[in-house]
Amino acid sequence: MITFRRFTKRFDSHVAVDSLTLDVMPGEAVAVLGPNGSGKTTTLKAAAGLIRPSSGEVLIGPRGVPATDPKARTALSFLPQRVAFPESLTGREVVEFYRRLRHLDRNHADAALKVASLNGASGRPISTYSGGMVQRLGLAVALLPASPLLLLDEPTAALDPDGLCAFYGVVERRKAAGQTIVFSSHQLGDAERLADRFAILVEGRLTASLTAADLADRLASRGVLRLRLDHELPGLLERVQRIAPQAARTPSHLIVPGPPSVRPVVIDLVRASGATIVSLTAEEGRLDTFYRDLVGGRS
Repeated sequence: MITFRRFTKRFDSHVAVDSLTLDVMPGEAVAVLGPNGSGKTTTLKAAAGLIRPSSGEVLIGPRGVPATDPKARTALSFLPQRVAFPESLTGREVVEFYRRLRHLDRNHADAALKVASLNGASGRPISTYSGGMVQRLGLAVALLPASPLLLLDEPTAALDPDGLCAFYGVVERRKAAGQTIVFSSHQLGDAERLADRFAILVEGRLTASLTAADLADRLASRGVLRLRLDHELPGLLERVQRIAPQAARTPSHLIVPGPPSVRPVVIDLVRASGATIVSLTAEEGRLDTFYRDLVGGRS
């Protein structure tokens, strides 16, 4: 659905995105993650045809239409990071304007306003809206058409819990219907819940592209088993390290990093050695820790 081929974008001497090669498949939900200034917004704007590559190309659809071609834009809908509407207009007037622009039936406007969950405020001027209400209205406008491709830049940034629940519901339904979705977010919970794949940018370069299954395997390998034993046994740590090389001993615990598959083996080994396990805890790998390691602590 989207093909980035060595896509590079420079703003004067600053390289915002550097040689990005990435394929987004039809029906896939891809989360573009990265610290501030990593090129997420530039990448989405390029896919939306709003900026031209300095080099490389961005292609939309099975025929590989350049993203800057007006024909490509008819296949997508885009929610920018910063949403702004004329403050004198009402929410309904904004939705009606974009409905007519898209040549859609009136029922699309009603459905969009339902998505916005403006709590009866659709007839009020936007100047009276909170930031979260404006964000929900922007999301409603982006969801007006059933475009094959949906691009969302930080869609949950200003949403309250009700708006967040509504957003999750809509995106999950669009995913189930086969819509291709690419979104950026600083909220790792959004990515875990919605994405089939994770593209992680650091300083404009693609650092990792992981499927949900790849990520689950990576996180599993970063899990930790902690055992508190009734007494120290000479040579036990060395025997455990043959199974889990990174195992270590603290004054109070035997620490065994590794996937869940090694844990039953380690527990059996400890029991066979004659030690009694006083307590046992298992911690799974966390996406936030893994993400921080990938981006090198940048924020």
